[in-house]
Amino acid sequence: MMVKLNSMSKTFVIALGGSVIMPGEINTSFIKSFRKLILKQIGAGKRFIIVAGGGKLARNYQAAAAKITPLPHEDMDWLGIHSTRLNAHLLRTVFGKEAEPAVINSEEKPVKSGKSIIIASGWRPGWSTDYVAIRLAKKIGVDSAIMAGKPDYVYDKDYQIYKNAKPIKKIFWKDYQKLIPKRWIPGFSSPVDPIAARFARKWRIKAYIVRGENLKNLEGLLNGEKFKGTLIS
Repeated sequence: MMVKLNSMSKTFVIALGGSVIMPGEINTSFIKSFRKLILKQIGAGKRFIIVAGGGKLARNYQAAAAKITPLPHEDMDWLGIHSTRLNAHLLRTVFGKEAEPAVINSEEKPVKSGKSIIIASGWRPGWSTDYVAIRLAKKIGVDSAIMAGKPDYVYDKDYQIYKNAKPIKKIFWKDYQKLIPKRWIPGFSSPVDPIAARFARKWRIKAYIVRGENLKNLEGLLNGEKFKGTLIS
């Protein structure tokens, strides 16, 4: 079963998972292909806000700090935030003149631009890049955000632990929230984190969950075609 992106907007918000940008080393092959896809899409008149995740870079710094001394969640979050900023600058650099020169790294920065691509990073402690993407979708008036990360679906339980985990094609926010913890923890990994889920439910922002590395599937979603993934609404 597949679903379609239900949006008439030509502006798309994509939370590009750090696990895709940097699963271990920087995934230059993926970034090159992703760049090609996005440039093709803006040639068709579309615009993008791309929010970069921290990936292995963030987790390496967080793990290193935790081995040396106990740290509060806020300090762990800041390590993650700065990792997302570095990844965001990488994306902004490879998109060159097509991208807004300044990375959106705080809520105070305007998101209006004459450029077709805006790159954003993490903003503040307690806010994941999922949450930043959902907030940006609301701010610019689009009804959804695309979560292009590691999982290809929302599952009924942790698919990395349970081999019998079942994919869910469509789910309401209230039911999705029952599948995840109620609180945000730095480094926590889920298709959409608890804080972002609460915000999206309140403001009726939909989320499309797709595997970021499957660019053919992502292209189908952006073109309004059927695609493989989960719709949370």
